[in-house]
Amino acid sequence: MLLSLAEFLTQYYRGFAVFQYLTLRGILGVLTALLIAFLVGPAMIRRLSLYKVGQQVRHDGPRTHLTKAGTPTMGGSLILVAVAVSTLLWSDLGNRFVWIVLMATLLFGLIGGVDDYRKLRYGNARGLSARHKFFWQSLVGFAIALLLYYSAQTPVETTLFVPVFKDVAIELGPWFILLAWFVIVGTSNAVNLTDGLDGLAILPTVLVGGALGVFAYAAGHAVFADYLGIPSVPGVGELVVFTGALVGAGLGFLWFNAYPAQVFMGDVGALALGAALGVLAIVTRQEIVLVIMGGVFVVETLSVILQVVSYKLTGRRIFRMAPLHHHFELKGWPEPRVIVRFWIITVILVLVGLATLKLR
Repeated sequence: MLLSLAEFLTQYYRGFAVFQYLTLRGILGVLTALLIAFLVGPAMIRRLSLYKVGQQVRHDGPRTHLTKAGTPTMGGSLILVAVAVSTLLWSDLGNRFVWIVLMATLLFGLIGGVDDYRKLRYGNARGLSARHKFFWQSLVGFAIALLLYYSAQTPVETTLFVPVFKDVAIELGPWFILLAWFVIVGTSNAVNLTDGLDGLAILPTVLVGGALGVFAYAAGHAVFADYLGIPSVPGVGELVVFTGALVGAGLGFLWFNAYPAQVFMGDVGALALGAALGVLAIVTRQEIVLVIMGGVFVVETLSVILQVVSYKLTGRRIFRMAPLHHHFELKGWPEPRVIVRFWIITVILVLVGLATLKLR
């Protein structure tokens, strides 16, 4: 929006040409989203408290979580507003990747919002049934996968690349649709499962999102992509603005979500942010790197799967409680210790993921 205005004003004053630089608009995306979060956050928390939009706590969870009951939830809506406004202000709105990622984020946010509403409306921590939630996630995820497949302009966009081995590339053809669906829905649920402690999910999301922004910038620049030996995807560099907005909005939300949290993200934020990371990885052709950088999300999800499978087959639990962060809580780790250690692990994994830019 403002990019088009700057292009128009350039004919009167050449200084406006500076807004053509993607790096500048990426930084402005961060700052704009951060400012929106800081300005809107306090009023939103007061309004959520006024309308008693409070967290429903599982009674079978750690006893320390019972004190969290009633804390305002659905704070993820703040992230979505900040990301959407900042992206629309500073992005090239003629870029198809911007609209696809933004659409996926908001639609998954809508699913999460309905889930949160049902939890509040009926006064329990269950919300949408797992079957209904998965159905709507799959429907939207499949639609986004089809859109990415049929709008692809080069074979690179539907080819699976293996990091480190620069010559290993698998042309997926229609199988790309299945992979894209799996990555989008899987990442959405993985982030949602991780969002169980104050600030636990949002900082890893910010770190992984920021790193994917680096990949987007490099993949969208033909010279950099050739030098680094990564897939070159024309136009994907514009997503630097979106990832910048995600980083800014996430940090702004963390200001209020840090332990002890003033507001919780809710499914409206967790499902949306997970879907956003999934789509970003797909369009930058870094699905495998996403698994590395989002290792905390992966392990949290695997802990739930293993727990369920073990209990159904043997009647025994592997962990004291799943997802994994609850296991450590029940072992006696204070909540801040669990959170910070998971953050540290994510920093390490993101650095490993970024290292694949040169290890080709």
